[in-house]
Amino acid sequence: MPLALLALAVGAFGIGTTEFVMMGLLPNVADDLHLSIPTAGHLVSAYALGVVIGAPLLAAVTARMPRRRVLIGLMVLFVAGNAVSAAAPDYHWLMAARFVSGLPHGAFFGVGAVVATSLVAPERKARSVSLMFLGLTVANVIGVPVATAMGQQLGWRATFLAVSAIGLAAIAALAALVPADHGHGATTGIRGELRALKSLPVWLALGTTVAGFGALFAAYSYITPMLTDAAGFADSSVTLLLALFGVGATIGNLLGGRLADHSLRATLFGGLTSLGVVLAFFPLLMRTEWSAPLGVLLLGLTAFVTGSPLQLMVMEKAASAPSLASSANQGAFNLANAGGAWIGGLALAAGFGVTSPALAGAALAVLGLAVAGIALAVDRRREPAHVAGRLVAGSAAPAVEAESVRG
Repeated sequence: MPLALLALAVGAFGIGTTEFVMMGLLPNVADDLHLSIPTAGHLVSAYALGVVIGAPLLAAVTARMPRRRVLIGLMVLFVAGNAVSAAAPDYHWLMAARFVSGLPHGAFFGVGAVVATSLVAPERKARSVSLMFLGLTVANVIGVPVATAMGQQLGWRATFLAVSAIGLAAIAALAALVPADHGHGATTGIRGELRALKSLPVWLALGTTVAGFGALFAAYSYITPMLTDAAGFADSSVTLLLALFGVGATIGNLLGGRLADHSLRATLFGGLTSLGVVLAFFPLLMRTEWSAPLGVLLLGLTAFVTGSPLQLMVMEKAASAPSLASSANQGAFNLANAGGAWIGGLALAAGFGVTSPALAGAALAVLGLAVAGIALAVDRRREPAHVAGRLVAGSAAPAVEAESVRG
């Protein structure tokens, strides 16, 4: 695997750290800026809003630019957002800075996935994407706990300065390791990129991401009360237990990339099925202190098995605009975060018990399987036209045309 994937992973590590560390720093930020915890929680929403808006917008605007230059520019914006966060004099400045920090998130992963697949042989595409996402999963194991501890000891502003330093390291790595002759932008322009999103298979792939990862966040958003109220762990043990989720996510991410290179569809269906099973049994796993850690580990593993297959499927369905579609998939991931948490909260509010969000997540996993099944049926209906185009054609041109119809 090329060293350029290491540069992408460093950037992903910084992004993953700044995305999730705010949850652990909310009390510190609230005390320092004289805010309530719910008001400080809006800083998490501001970042997510930046991701949803920035992912398709920046990918479309930079469609014709060389992708190495785009990646470096996105990390410059990332560093600026986190540096301003560290120096923010009040809540409103911090809110704006968190929004700016979120803008490059989706586009970086979207464009980075396109660059990663362009650097390897076709049979290693999914693994290349999983290695880039490795930075995101490792951030949950190492980056977030270390950054949270730093913020608690040195102040939350020190955390964002440290994240800015990670971003500078990523810029240097991208400039040094990503070849200038790889990953040039498309020539279709903004209209061509947007036109590719009219494809039904693209929207079905994005819908699978929303439902599949919505299943994860329906349960994971409320994992702390499950561990304390249901499994009986002390509050001080939660951080260590959540690191198990990151370990599981890292294993699942690498496993999913390897399996998807052999069979993308089988990996996707197998991952969603496994996630649904784990979530269905989650209330039982949360009953004892020995089974709860196993449940947390399995939750991360089964959820992230589908990460690389979903990213690759969206890119393949929008072959003429992979950067925009890949970035839109990151927006779908954040929509899944918000939507899953909301649905899990409905289960709690209805009085179904502290572990009921996991069952709501199991239902979302089934929905994800249904959407993936519809996507498969649509592909099979288009298959005869693709094959006929190859058989009737006497030259390569009709075959290429049929290939574009299929994608």
